[in-house]
Amino acid sequence: MSRYSSKSQTVRKPAVVSKSGIVAAQNRLAAEQGAEAMVRGGNAIDAAVTTAFALAATEPWMSGLGGGGSMLIYLAKEDQVKVIDFGMVSPSNLDPADYPLSGGVASDLFPWPAVVEDRNLLGAKSIAVPGAVDGLGKALEAYGTIAWHEAIQPAIDLAEAGLSVDWFSALVIASSAKDLSRFPSSASVYLDDGFPPSPTWHAVGRSPTRELTGLTNTLKHLAEYGPREFYEGALAKVIAKDVQEAGGYLSEADLAAYEARELEPLVQDYRGAKIYVQPELNGGPTMLKAFGEIVEHSFSGDRPGAATYKAYAESLLKVYEERLATLGDADEARGESCTTHLSAVDAQGNMVTLTTTLLSIFGSKLVLPTSGILMNNGIMWFDPRPGHPNSLAPAKRCLANYSPTIMKDDWGRVALGASGGRKIFPAVFQILSYIKDFGMSLDEAMHHARIDVSGTERVVMDAALPLAVRGDLVSRFNTAETPRDVFPLAFACPSAVLRKGNENQGASEVMHPWGDAVSAESRAHTVPTIRE
Repeated sequence: MSRYSSKSQTVRKPAVVSKSGIVAAQNRLAAEQGAEAMVRGGNAIDAAVTTAFALAATEPWMSGLGGGGSMLIYLAKEDQVKVIDFGMVSPSNLDPADYPLSGGVASDLFPWPAVVEDRNLLGAKSIAVPGAVDGLGKALEAYGTIAWHEAIQPAIDLAEAGLSVDWFSALVIASSAKDLSRFPSSASVYLDDGFPPSPTWHAVGRSPTRELTGLTNTLKHLAEYGPREFYEGALAKVIAKDVQEAGGYLSEADLAAYEARELEPLVQDYRGAKIYVQPELNGGPTMLKAFGEIVEHSFSGDRPGAATYKAYAESLLKVYEERLATLGDADEARGESCTTHLSAVDAQGNMVTLTTTLLSIFGSKLVLPTSGILMNNGIMWFDPRPGHPNSLAPAKRCLANYSPTIMKDDWGRVALGASGGRKIFPAVFQILSYIKDFGMSLDEAMHHARIDVSGTERVVMDAALPLAVRGDLVSRFNTAETPRDVFPLAFACPSAVLRKGNENQGASEVMHPWGDAVSAESRAHTVPTIRE
């Protein structure tokens, strides 16, 4: 714990309760656009897709056109859960020999052995095939009600207005300024003469902005020509050209071959509730195993005590040991992941839980000069060492940590997920247990302190946990204690919606300064109620 951290400060962010639709996201401006889509008559899928595109302009270092991810959709009328996987894939002509080890340990999220010139972390060689545009397009076409251009227009408006530089955006940009400065196209967007931009110190007045001209023009082009323009049209050609001229492998053929996938969810019973996750290469299957480990424990009372956290820790340590051995992740997590999560519910009870990511903060740090798209560094998800379960190879799906989840119980449903790399599924796991095992409201569950287990070595404790709980954990495990703070985030950053009867609830991470849940009724006065 930092010696400067307050030990008495309390932060609260009440959950939003409404019979109208709600969007919970890591950026309020983006969540407002999703809520307004529902005011215009759209459903939760329309709201989620609109919000995801808006985040590309309001929180660009976390997600955007150059990334990938996954979503779960609950269709109320059909009582069905759908999965759309739009994860990233390595380029088909990628040569693993072009990523030789240099000695030492990598400096980013995962402590892989370091690669020469950090080619798997920074710049064009770190870019995997993005899936976000195709995934969002498929979701909208299959389950949405609004037109493609309607879903993108709010993002266009926000991009034209520019990225506001407040204290938080200035902090985030400063954290990556050194790497952004390596690429002129990136520095021109995010830096001032090579330095991070400065927010105003005045209490009133407009914050300075960064122009997003390239992104604005690309969004307008996509709105006109549709999602496959990103993969097969003129836009695909300029994307591939910019990446290859910068030394990367991404090709027109890679983009043309990319297709987001609709999958059947994995579902597991937990004390009478059903928990749905995405199958395959993400955190969901490992989380289901963690629930399997604690199902025999008898939890009682309205708050988890020392025995509960002992069970949580033992379960997470066990399943992480298996995950690391069989799925190829690394020994210890560190750094911040460049991921965002949003959840949406509409008045009819349809729900979406959607995670989208560039992987590292600012992804590859490379803004493509022609299109203004900030690209992912999905190649960092792979182990650069040959002969391992997750070793780098061409045309290979990336192993991800995101865990969008839906839980159905006799009282209703909750849809949630988080950003935070390997911290994601332990957070989702505990919040669901708080709600199911202890009857907490969404507000209570989102505010309640958690532990984090992101590997096999250590249990990280929120300093707000009761002293008896922390003492018991210290006596049993290798532990560290830290506050739940704004930056860096020692714990994951969840966003969730819950439906009980005909009432909806929404909440975002308590400590995130931009995150919020926004109801459609709160935005009803800002837009017409009928789409033109």
